[in-house]
This record gives sequence, structure tokens and C-alpha cells, in this order.
Amino acid sequence: MQVLTVLLASAGVCLGLLVAPAEGTDLAQPAAQPAAPRRQKRDWIWNQMHIDEEKNTSLPHYVGKIKSSVNRKNAKYLLRGESAGKVFRVNEDSGDVYAFERLDREKIPEYHLTALVVDKDTNNDLESPSSFTIKVHDVNDNWPVFTHRLFNASVPEMSAVGTSVIRVTAVDADDPTVADHASVMYQILKGEEYFAIDGSGLIFTTTKNLDRETKAKYEIVVEARDAQGLRGDSGTATVLVTLQDINDNFPIFTQTKYTFAVPEDIRVGSSLGSLFVEDPDEPQNRMTKYSIVQGEYRDTFTIETDPNHNEGIIKPMKPLDYEYIQQYIFTIEATDPTINLHHLSSASARKTARVIINVTDVDEPPSFQQPFYHFQLWENQKKPLIGSVRAKDPDAARRSIGYSIRTTSDKGQFFRITKQGDIYNEKELDREVYPWYNLTVEAKELDSSGYSTGKESIVQVHIEVMDENDNAPEFAQPYEPRVCENAAQGKLVVQISAIDKDITPRDVKFKFSLSTEDSNFTLTDNHDNTANITVKYGQFDRERAKVHYLPVLISDNGRPSLTGTSTLVVTVCKCNEHGEFTYCEEVAAQAGVSIQALVAIFLCILTITVITLLIFLRRRLRKQARAHGKSVPEIHEQLVTYDEEGGGEMDTTSYDVSVLNSVRQGGAKPPRPALEARPSVYAQVQKPPRHGAVHGGPGEMAAMIEVKKDEADHDGAGPPYDTLHIYGYEGSESIAESLSSLGTDSSDSDVDYDFLNDWGPRFKMLAELYRSDPQVELVY
Repeated sequence: MQVLTVLLASAGVCLGLLVAPAEGTDLAQPAAQPAAPRRQKRDWIWNQMHIDEEKNTSLPHYVGKIKSSVNRKNAKYLLRGESAGKVFRVNEDSGDVYAFERLDREKIPEYHLTALVVDKDTNNDLESPSSFTIKVHDVNDNWPVFTHRLFNASVPEMSAVGTSVIRVTAVDADDPTVADHASVMYQILKGEEYFAIDGSGLIFTTTKNLDRETKAKYEIVVEARDAQGLRGDSGTATVLVTLQDINDNFPIFTQTKYTFAVPEDIRVGSSLGSLFVEDPDEPQNRMTKYSIVQGEYRDTFTIETDPNHNEGIIKPMKPLDYEYIQQYIFTIEATDPTINLHHLSSASARKTARVIINVTDVDEPPSFQQPFYHFQLWENQKKPLIGSVRAKDPDAARRSIGYSIRTTSDKGQFFRITKQGDIYNEKELDREVYPWYNLTVEAKELDSSGYSTGKESIVQVHIEVMDENDNAPEFAQPYEPRVCENAAQGKLVVQISAIDKDITPRDVKFKFSLSTEDSNFTLTDNHDNTANITVKYGQFDRERAKVHYLPVLISDNGRPSLTGTSTLVVTVCKCNEHGEFTYCEEVAAQAGVSIQALVAIFLCILTITVITLLIFLRRRLRKQARAHGKSVPEIHEQLVTYDEEGGGEMDTTSYDVSVLNSVRQGGAKPPRPALEARPSVYAQVQKPPRHGAVHGGPGEMAAMIEVKKDEADHDGAGPPYDTLHIYGYEGSESIAESLSSLGTDSSDSDVDYDFLNDWGPRFKMLAELYRSDPQVELVY
């Protein structure tokens, strides 16, 4: 149908070319006979012209004639347009149009011009301008040209016959409306043994054995030819076809045997070696899976695939033991579960390999027989043996093991462990305080000298304290019951329940009772571990008792059964006629004292008692020593101290200083009024002689001191009560004689002590003692 349409169009164009010149000729000749007298319309008698492209004749080429109905001798024809005067020109007189250039339809298929007929003299239009078209008729003068000189295509390897690869396109510049001017024929010049092309330019495969691993790229040369071309020329293009990889090859081991040496202490899950394979496929299609196919160690080792390098990583799944197994031998296989068996190119015999793993010996720490230990111990018991832990040296040396409990253990100070690994408790345990104890036991490897080799391991020991019935029941909560003073008989006061600090079994039964029936309350056991306290007789007397203390006995059904006493404090309140409480006394809170507090108080009282007793004994011993006294010869060169604290230099009433002064002067001073009943001894005492001076006997001063001591000990009323008496008397037998200033006469000294009067009242007493006038007595 399409060919028929093209033929009809071409025929129409040819008829138009034939009719136009004929009409032009008839118009140029005058009519033989004039027409009937009628008015004719002036008009152009054509609208388009045709010319073949690429004419081989000499220029100019005749195109056609423009003719108007105006028939005047002074008329001339003109052309206007872009190509007027350049490509096309018209004869002014005849209207013949000529082309002065060879035309190419592929460049300009038609030209648009305007025809004018004007007066030669005035150049005025004799007719209205008329536009017309000059169409260039196509000639098959072009060969097909490909849209690209080089095409790139790809197709999966091992594709089926007829698989499309790419469609190439060649374009013919000739007029496609003219039959066979633009038709293209394709042909493969190179690569026809693997590929073919159809009339539309589609390239497809002609074989199913395109293997990328054998040849990855193919080059195809395609020719496009114009079947009806005048010169029979053609165009060519190159198509590069790349085969896309598919997973069609099994992995192949690079070795038939792999040998590894690993220490026995290698960590579980760590890599001990790698297995390598070769896979011709591209990396994205390498999905190697490694497995152990022969051997009894599938539960000992596993092989994982490294996705980045497609290699197998061997990892131990359990600890290795050189003393148990020194060598592992097994067979492995490499497969690819994603391979397409329909496209399998070849089967390989090297899909399996042998693996040998040699375990080397290392000095290992002790190993416990169990991963952890669980022991049970009844509370309140000091069991001889709680349990034992055992560890051994796994090496051939079989060194001895030492055990210890780490200090970081939970309450580890309550337990001890022997060198043999036996665990004991140091004290009785209370389940209600700590029901579980978690110990960390350390086992150290010891050398022949008993010193640690640095190899050690630990294990967790869990000690469960078992419960026994050692706690009496008690109130479940603190109760504060209140009752109206005018409560009726049987009035419910409070419902009580009990708890037990011990592990309470499901069948626990608590029994309630009152320790005394001498009260206005009745206890009724509900037999569901609760009890009701009700009014027994009726009204209460607030004047007699505003608070009632009701001891309640609570017993459990444990073995042995324990009974506890809890006191219920019931407050009697004033109530209104509706039974609502209007006034209740505040019950003083009963503070309980724990056993630890009582022990602390007892220790404090005992300490204070001991200190008081020691002070009392010390004072008693000192009194006895004073009562017995000492003999006169024992006083020689001794310091006698009295627990008497004087008042200082201004104290003139503590003792009679003038007595000492009288001793210096060799005279006596009348005694104080308080001591008139006793004879003064100071008047009889003389200071020892000094360089010819008169001195008393060697025992005179000692006798005087003893007398004064005796007076002080027996005189409870005479002041001072706390006075320190120090006598610096050396004695007559001393070579240095007396060092005391009491025997120094002022007349024997060259120093004038009158300047002491200028030192103020604090030195008044000292100034009078050393005054220059010996006859003046000190007045106190």
C-alpha cells in the first residue's frame, strides 16, 4: 500500500510538469478569433513550478514561465524573494524563469518567490503580486549514513540463539516519498559467524556458545546500502559487543592440600588460616561456599567465606587441647549454590582439598573441672565443709595448684579455702541478711618451690544459704487500733495478720492467741492467717486506763514451731452518739533497741566503770603512801611535792613567809593566830654554818620539813589546801653546801636589790625579802 501511494504521488508530479509548459505555450500565442465580448477577470494563471536537482546540463536551467492576463506592451515581469536575482531570474518580457545554480533538494527542497507585473515606465503594479513556489524534484543521489560510526552493545554470555543485541540505524537523505529513494539494506561484513542483522537494523545472536571466559568482546562491521542508488554507494559502522558475565563456573582450589599450625590456646572463633580458590567468573558472581565433607571434626571447626576476597576462613568452634588431640585431618569442598547448571561451561575435578591442622603445645593456666560451682549451706550452722573446687594443670608437667578467694568476692571474709580447694565458712550465716554469697576462687599454678608461675584461672562459686525456721512471726504492719469508751460488747476493734521473715511456704498457718485473758478484749482466730480483736464485756473506763497494752501470741507451723509476742496498743477514745472518735490521747512511740545497740551501751558502761575504778585505786594508793611517811635518812636529796597550788607572789595568806625570813635572821616570828595552839618549829631551826658562820645540824631542816608535812596532813581546816612546797636545802654533808637562797644574808651580797621596788607590785614581795635593812620584818 505504501509503495502504491508513492507511485501515485510521483505520477501526479510528472503530469503537473507536462501540463504547465503546454498551458504556457497556449497563453503566449494570441487567439485566432476574438472571444465573445465579455469582461474577463485579470489574474495569474499558475501557482507553482518544478525543477530537478543536480542537473548535468549547462546553466542556466529553465524552470518555467510566469504569465498574467494583462496583455500590454509596456508590461514587464519582476521577481522578489530571498533567492530572487541570485538563484532565480526572470525574463522581463517573456516571464521565463531560469535557475543560475545547480539545486540540491537535500539542502533546500523548495523556494518561495513573489511574481510582479509592472509598467515599464512608471513601475506601477499592473496586477497584484502573486506568491508561488518552486519545488526541487528529488533524485536518488545520496547513500545511507549511520547515525554513529561506533556502537557499543552487550549481551549475557551463553545466551540463546536469536537474543537481541542492538538495533543500528542508517539514514538516507533522499526524499522518502519517492519510491526506493530512501530505502536501506543492512549486511554484516564482519562477525557473521556469531551474529546476524535483519532489515530493520536489529542485530541478534546466531549461536548459544558465547563464553565470556573464552572471549569477552566481539567486533561487528555492518554495511548499509541504498538498493536503488544511482552509484550503488554504501555506508559502514562498527558494533562492539561485550559479553556480560553469568555465574557458570565452579570455584577451583589453588592447592590440593592445606597445612596449618596453631597453638592450643587459640581463642574460639578466631581465624587460624585461609583457603584460596580460583573462580573465572567476575567478583559479583563468586559465591563460594566451603564445607567439611569428610572427617569427624565438623563440630570442632567451621569455614566462613570472606565476601571481599572469596576466601575461606577456618575458625575453631571449641577450645583445642594439645594433650587430647595433636592433629586434625579432614576434607573440604568448595561449591557455589547460586550457579546456573543450565549454563555450566565445564565441570572441575578440583572442587575438594585436604586440610591438616597441627596443634602446638603451650603452657596453659589451670582448668577447673566445672564452669561454676553451686553449694548449699543451712543458715545458723558452721558446717565443717561447704564444698570443694578442683582444678588441674592441663599440661604434661602436671604442676600443683594453689587456691585462694579473691578479696573482691561478695562477703568473701566470711569464708576460707584450703590448699586442697575445700571451702569453709568462718561464721554462722543468716539467710535473712544474705541469702546468697558469690565467691571468685582463683587457682594458681605453682612450681616445685611453691611459687606462682603466673598462670592462673578463676571460677565462680555460688553459695546458697538454706532457710530454717529461726524467726518468730510478727505483726504484718504496725497497728494503731482505737475503740470508743462506750463500745458495745462484740465490737470489732481491729483485724490483724502476721508475717514471717523466713521463707513462707504456701501452706503456712499462723495461730493467734492472747497471752492473758484478763482484759476487756477477745481474740478470734479466723484460721486464714488473720484474727479479729473485739470488745469482750462492753464499756471502758477512761479514768482508769486510756491505753491498753494487749500482748498477742503468734505461732507458725514450722519445724520447730516458733511463737512470737507482739503488743497491740489500743487507745480508748471519746466518741459521739454516732460512734465517731472525738478525742484520743496520743500514744508515746515505743522505740525498740536492737541487740547491737544494747551491746554498744554495755561496752560503754563497762569502760566507764573500769576507768573510775582505776582512778579510785590510784588515789587510795597515794593516800596510803602519805599515811606511812618516810624516815629522816630517806629524805636526803629528795624532792617532796605537795598537791597544793599557791596563789603566786600576791598570795599573802596561804602560808607564813615570815617564818622563812626569821630563819634567815636567826630569830623567830610569832605564829599565826590559827596555829597558836601548836609551837612553831621555824624559830628553833638555824641555817647551816657557812665559812665560819653558825649552821644547824645536818638533820635540822629535814626534821622541820617532816613536822610541816605532818601538820599539813592532819590540819584539814588550815589554808592553803593546795600548795606546792619546794625546799632547796642541800644538807650539811654536801661539798657545795646549801644552794638555797633562804640561807643567804643580804649583807653578804654585793648586789643591791632595791631596784626590784621599781618593777611594780608583782615584785614587791621579792624586793622586801632582799631589802638591805635586815631588822625590818615583813608584814603580811
